[in-house]
Amino acid sequence: MQSNKNGITALYCRLSRDDGTDSESNSIGNQKKLLLQKAKELGLTDTKYYLDDGFTGTNFNRPGFQSLIDDIDMGYVSTVMVKDLSRLGRDYVSVGYYTDNYFPQHDIRFIAVNDMVDSEDGENEIAPFKNIMNEFYARDISKKVRSANRIRGNLGEPLSQPPYGYMKDPNDKRHWIVDPEASQIVKRIFLMAIEGKGNETIARLLQEDKVLNPTAYWQSKGIGRGGKKTQPNPYKWGKTTVEKILSKQEYCGDIINFKTYSKSFKNKKRYDNAEDNLKIFKDVNEPIIDRQTFENVQDMIKRAKRRAPKPENAQKSIFSGLMRCADCGHTLRYHTNPQNKEIHYFSCGNYIKDTRGNCPTRHYIREDSVAQIVSFELRKLANYLQTNEEKLVEILEQKTNKDTLKQRKQLEDELQTSVARQQKVSQLYSKLYEDNTDGKVSDEWFSEMSRKFENERTELKTKIAAIRTKLSTMENAQQGKNKFIASIRKFMSMQYLTAPLLQELIDHIDVYETEGKGKNRTQRVVVYYRFVGYIAIPEEDIEIIRANTRKGVEISYISEALPTTA
Repeated sequence: MQSNKNGITALYCRLSRDDGTDSESNSIGNQKKLLLQKAKELGLTDTKYYLDDGFTGTNFNRPGFQSLIDDIDMGYVSTVMVKDLSRLGRDYVSVGYYTDNYFPQHDIRFIAVNDMVDSEDGENEIAPFKNIMNEFYARDISKKVRSANRIRGNLGEPLSQPPYGYMKDPNDKRHWIVDPEASQIVKRIFLMAIEGKGNETIARLLQEDKVLNPTAYWQSKGIGRGGKKTQPNPYKWGKTTVEKILSKQEYCGDIINFKTYSKSFKNKKRYDNAEDNLKIFKDVNEPIIDRQTFENVQDMIKRAKRRAPKPENAQKSIFSGLMRCADCGHTLRYHTNPQNKEIHYFSCGNYIKDTRGNCPTRHYIREDSVAQIVSFELRKLANYLQTNEEKLVEILEQKTNKDTLKQRKQLEDELQTSVARQQKVSQLYSKLYEDNTDGKVSDEWFSEMSRKFENERTELKTKIAAIRTKLSTMENAQQGKNKFIASIRKFMSMQYLTAPLLQELIDHIDVYETEGKGKNRTQRVVVYYRFVGYIAIPEEDIEIIRANTRKGVEISYISEALPTTA
């Protein structure tokens, strides 16, 4: 990468609980003052703060640091300055990577003020030992936190957030009280379970009654909890959510600690603990569900007939993953008729009545009908290749050229515009810094505009990468066309369809909902091939395949694409 000595000086500040928030010297405010003063002493006036307040140093998945890395990759930064090496991080290996490899490769000057580290002074022999000590410090703090949690947990203080139905006592954060609104929903769920309703049925009834799911409910009350911040349908309940609620012994008023654990202070993933390691304190809080009802529900769950798991060698359809709903775009799911195991079929995975999705119709189609349609389509292509090879090649050439050239022109124009705008944003960004340094632009206006430029620059970076990937893919269009013809030839020598051949030939199969009634029932099924999309063989009538989907019911399948999708 080219040297960027005219770039900005990044002042990086970080603070979290494992760094000792009681220490005033470690506060974000004092870090900023110290770094700005040191930057001025070194004549580095073009500065910018990158902040991570409340983020651990044991990993580098921090928004402020990642923003700094993005700016370095874009060539905006020439110097990185931190209070000390522990502010950069407390992972010995990762800190060493950035200081010894990443920063030098990007011609970045690195300064750790209190540790007297400055890459311009050459290699610092003490820095690796300081990094090791910083990691030891994080490990020691982690042990102390675990020890404190162990003591609190053994004394009966809840270590987790209150479950849906409870909330923290405003007068004592260590005590849970009943949430009047949510607790009624919990009681309703247990009542429906006692009545014999399954988890899926309970979830559907709650959704139909427009009951906010737990995540949406907490958000509506301004309670910060996990889960998606934006949900397409805040009333959609999952059967797993119902299952978890029905299994929570906490609704009897109990506190259960040490349900999960982590294997390392660096690994934040939580694992389920063995039952022997749980600590249970009964009747601590006001119960929402009486203990007898809870036990009855657990007995019902144990006695409930469970669907046998599919054996590992269970046969899958060779069309699985290729079938798509023409209306909503979701994948069609493969099923076996429970009354007749010989009947296999596909239906929309987003069908409103099966999955409580938003696709209004089922898009049912039998697997044997799909096999008949695809076999016919491939035979038609194979026959045309055999009798009119030059014409088929010409069709593919015209289709590929027409579609590709138009799309390539659009992408190249878009790429040129995006790159030009990226360069312009870089210039505006630099000019903004100069104006702010000269006092022509206020700090408030500088802060607002710099955020705007940062957001636009990030969007442009992602967009440019995506366009270049698409253009690179188009370079293989000719090769893809030849592969397609080779795959058709392979089909000509085969007796039956196979999954590998279908994966080579077919991109996806669009299935429309059936139309008409009785003998006039029709269903449109369109095959889109890899590399070339839908192919319309010229001078052919619309082909209609008739199939008996079940006894007494015949449907005609139309294999021609609609004009809007051709």
